[in-house]
Amino acid sequence: MITVNGKPLEWTDGMTVRDVLEARNYSFNLITVWLNGIPYSNIENFSLIEVPDQSEVQVLHIFAGG
Repeated sequence: MITVNGKPLEWTDGMTVRDVLEARNYSFNLITVWLNGIPYSNIENFSLIEVPDQSEVQVLHIFAGG
């Protein structure tokens, strides 16, 4: 089991950041992910970053305004 933005999500072997985002229906292009306190923002690498069991994941959509 992992936690995504404070809510539990069933963990599977080999789960990646991309898998987590798809499971929670996060599809926004400008997004930052913290995996166990380490920030990741390069969306092209999300399918390469494995999420260990018992991880804490924080997802933040990035918005610009003016």
